[in-house]
Formats: sequence, structure tokens, C-alpha cells
Amino acid sequence: MSNIKIVTDSAVALTPEEITKYDIKIVPLSVQIDGTVYEDGVTIQRDEFLEKMIESKSLPQTSQPSIGTFQAVYDDIHQKFPDSEILSLHLSSGLSGTVRAAEQAAALTSAKITTFDTLAADRAQAFVVLQAAKMASQGATMAEILPAVEKARDESHIFLSFTSLTNMVAGGRLSKTQGIIGNLLNIKVGAGVTKNDGTVEVLLKGRGMKTIAKFNNNVIAKMQEYKEVLSIGISHAGIPEEAAQIAARLKAIWPDIEIPVLNTTPIISTHTGVGALAILYRAR
Repeated sequence: MSNIKIVTDSAVALTPEEITKYDIKIVPLSVQIDGTVYEDGVTIQRDEFLEKMIESKSLPQTSQPSIGTFQAVYDDIHQKFPDSEILSLHLSSGLSGTVRAAEQAAALTSAKITTFDTLAADRAQAFVVLQAAKMASQGATMAEILPAVEKARDESHIFLSFTSLTNMVAGGRLSKTQGIIGNLLNIKVGAGVTKNDGTVEVLLKGRGMKTIAKFNNNVIAKMQEYKEVLSIGISHAGIPEEAAQIAARLKAIWPDIEIPVLNTTPIISTHTGVGALAILYRAR
């Protein structure tokens, strides 16, 4: 049995099998929709969240887990496994204060805890978490795991496209005028998560769906430049057929890689709206 327990948050995109296999503890973020607060992945699932987001009167709001929630999780693990260490790996600090809450909670408990900023979300966050979990299950020490997860973080990439600017305006990331003009002109956006601070950066804007196709073509071309692609994931906000098509295209190039197609996390879909698609990969 591993002497290191793995904790992450619900912004991650892991399969149920991965969570069970590596005994990964997931701390839920909160989602508020029209005054009702839900626990992400506990009292509301991702497909249900998208339905409620479409019907909601205002843009849903996501909130990081409280310090008390983290402390309770850490204390529970420490009580059950008093000789174990905890490695707590979280959503990018450029998108949320989750990792900072984890750090503050770690200082309040007697458990031995190391926190780690993945600078990622969704399946790219999972690449880092799974690296840690696999090594922990094999008996690796914290000193051995940390350089490996830093490398996994450096090797992981997120590229996402979205088809409406409405949520960007509602979230305060664009002015209302910019959003109205963008939607009238059928503007589509391609973006990536930066490596230095884990924030979202617009990489391409253009009119019509050809812009999205061009963006995805460029991402796939870039992937093929690497010597080795280790992991791939496709995440989406309410467009499973389009996501499956991209996954099939990637599978044809990398037939030996399992490519999960998953609904994206609420923290991503609240900013992008329905119709977003992300290609996430780890390569060197």
C-alpha cells in the first residue's frame, strides 16, 4: 500500500476507473446557479450542469473549496492513515484560488502535506495527478514524485476553442459591446492555457467555423512535431459528436493511446459556454 495519498479537486477530468484504481480523493468546487449552490461532481454532474447553465437567468459562479473543507479531508486521511504523507495537486492558480486554500488548510492540520499547482485544469490536470498517483502506488517517495510531476506539468498542454462570446461577456472577460459585435460577426475563438501562470490566452480569432477547424488543424500539426506523445484527452461542453470526431482523428494518428472523451469542468464551461472543445495532451 502506498505511503503517499493523492488529493485533487473536481476541476480534474479523471475516469471513475482511474479514481478507484489509485484511490484518489477529489475535493469538490462549488457551483452556484440562480442562487442554488451545488457541489461539483457530488450534488451536480457535468452534463446536468450544462443543462442548468443554458436555462439559468445569470452566469453560474464557481467557487474554490473552503479551507475548512480541505482541512476536514486532510484530517480524515491522517486519522485513517497516520503514517502516510499527502500530496495535494490542484487546479491552476491562474484560474482559481483552490491551491492557495489547500496550502492554508495544510498549515492547520497535523498531517504531513505537500501542495502542488498543476497550472492546468481538466484532463491536463489529470495527466499530472495520474503521474503522481501511479508513482505513489509503486511505492515512490515524495522526493521522487515531485520532480516527475513537475516534468508532467511542463509536458502537458491545453488548447480550447469556443463558438460564442456570451459567457465571456457575462464573466467580465469582454465588454458587452465586444461580445455583441463578436456574436453578430460570428467570431470564433481558439485559446490555450499559458505555461508560465496557467491563465487562458486567446491565440486565434476569426469568423465562422472555419476558424475552429483551422485552429484544431494547427494544434494537431503541432502535436505531430513532438518525438513522443504520451497522453491525449478530449473534453467538451455539450458537443459530444464533434468531440468524438476529433478523438477518432487523433486515434488514427496515435492508435496505441487511449483517448477519453469527457464533459469539461464547470470552471471552463462557465467561461466558454456550450460548444467549447478542448484538445489536451502530454508530449515530449
